[in-house]
Amino acid sequence: MFDLVIIGGGPAGISAGVYASRKQLKTLFITKEFGGQSTVSPDIQNWIGTQNISGNDLAKELENHLKAYAGDCVTIVEGHTVSNVAKTDEGFSVTLDNGETHATQTVLVATGSKRRKLSAEGAEAFDQKGLTYCATCDGPMFSGQDVIVVGGGNAGFETAAQLLAYTKSVTLLHRGDQYKADPVTVEKVLAHEHMTGILNAETTEIVGEQFVTGLKYKDAEGTEHELSAGGIFVEIGMVPNTDFVADLVELDDYKRVKIDPWTQQTNIPGIWAAGDCTNVKYHQNNISAGDAVTALEDIYVHLKTK
Repeated sequence: MFDLVIIGGGPAGISAGVYASRKQLKTLFITKEFGGQSTVSPDIQNWIGTQNISGNDLAKELENHLKAYAGDCVTIVEGHTVSNVAKTDEGFSVTLDNGETHATQTVLVATGSKRRKLSAEGAEAFDQKGLTYCATCDGPMFSGQDVIVVGGGNAGFETAAQLLAYTKSVTLLHRGDQYKADPVTVEKVLAHEHMTGILNAETTEIVGEQFVTGLKYKDAEGTEHELSAGGIFVEIGMVPNTDFVADLVELDDYKRVKIDPWTQQTNIPGIWAAGDCTNVKYHQNNISAGDAVTALEDIYVHLKTK
């Protein structure tokens, strides 16, 4: 019987693992791979304490930190995912994709999410070659350039607002006939002199050579247009990695785990969640790490004082 099972190897999971070791909790740490979404970023400039680092290097630093502290407390299982978590009389049973099961008193879900990918022709080929899914991570590299945002929700407009601070211009494309973002946000962002919004614009192709030079889109009548840009930022939603607990804990309409922001606890006593798989308002590496620390503090109190 483990004290704790941590599921996920991104900033949230690693932070939880380090704290679990320091608190000497008998812990099973399960991850398919280390690093989370940021492994694809060539230059991360907002990981606090490090001026800049590549996604791959950050993943390695996170892995090394956990393994340096694991000792006899944290057992690390790499290369596997969790297929199911079930309630038992003693706590919980965690089943891996290879059929192994492990008993635990508590669970921390830190499996993150994945960006919904753009399906347009050329999107995969130019991923991280001018096409990016994280303006906070990569935006400053496009200072002084004309850029495009694909997506008409709050995330799209918030990304556009951020990019307007240092790019030459921002054009936002939304495939629908009205924006999904809050009206006050739409009005404020579109009022910027260097901002353009285009509705009924279905992105069909990302164009470029070694690097992105623009994209093609079709309007409501099916007419094709081409826009030039130095960078393309995609904000068309996230897909949380929560299927394995969908029948156990409460999820929101976007399949994110609902948590109490005071403790990170779910609606099921004994299960906590942290990071991009949760329904917190903002999703960033630093936020995920902090939320996981909050969860571990609460898990320790739950295990040792109640």
